[in-house]
Amino acid sequence: MKVLYITGWCRSGSTMLGNVLAEVPGVVHVGELRFLWLNGILGTGSNGRCGCGSGHLECPFWSEILGDVRPSGTSLERHAAEVVAWQDAYRTRHTWRVLRDPARGPAGNGWPDVLAATYRAVARVSGARVIVDSSKFASDAALLASLPGVEGRYVHLIRDPRAVAWSWLRPKDYTGRRSALNSTWHWTGFNLAAEAVGRAHRDRSLHLRYEALARSPRAAVDAVLDLLGIEGRNPVAADGTVELGGNHTVTGNPNRFGRGRTRIEEDRRWHAALPRSQRSATTLMALPLLHRYGYEKRV
Repeated sequence: MKVLYITGWCRSGSTMLGNVLAEVPGVVHVGELRFLWLNGILGTGSNGRCGCGSGHLECPFWSEILGDVRPSGTSLERHAAEVVAWQDAYRTRHTWRVLRDPARGPAGNGWPDVLAATYRAVARVSGARVIVDSSKFASDAALLASLPGVEGRYVHLIRDPRAVAWSWLRPKDYTGRRSALNSTWHWTGFNLAAEAVGRAHRDRSLHLRYEALARSPRAAVDAVLDLLGIEGRNPVAADGTVELGGNHTVTGNPNRFGRGRTRIEEDRRWHAALPRSQRSATTLMALPLLHRYGYEKRV
């Protein structure tokens, strides 16, 4: 079983990339799997519906998987509370510790076992050979190498931090709002952690810019399929569109609810809409990584 883990910071196109890959036979995209217990069961997060439109507890796909993973005699709610507490010891800032010794975690912490069991259940229920997890927690990506029966692949998805900051500034029903500085602080930390995972697994990793995915989607998807060793048909047409079917994604951008012929294109509205003061602050804060990722430093 291969797990393709997408790292990087939010608002970088991971939901779209995952759903496009899910149109390849043998591939399933589970969205931001890490939030299944917080959003899907406890209901204390945001964006709690499955990509099929149902609540996760009403969705046949996830209800079967959650039943498989839950220990006998333990309620879903109690198990979810335990999982969310365990996850707190495997946050992005813990990535370097996990990379040093992925098999050794905090005593009594069951998150690695739950993650492995969930991947196995997803593979069984979906029949897929490749699972795409777009949770973007590099600490979880760092765990893959220690999970039995899991062969990890890693895509570090990067987007211009100014575009990301603008996206976070816009109010959305499905998630909270972040200031430009808060977004860029997380952008820096999440990308540095993603880089650490990539260095640890150079032959199994790919750096991909959102802008490259949006401007040349067929070529970008070809690169990911090559990383996965999949020789099947690329679902992206020559005109940059893809036919999207149903999915069972956990959390993520609302475009996961989209169906039918969809055009993959870059959202460039931030160029005119991001206030100059916010643009300057974001550029200055992200400056060390801008050049490394090939973005203009010009404000």
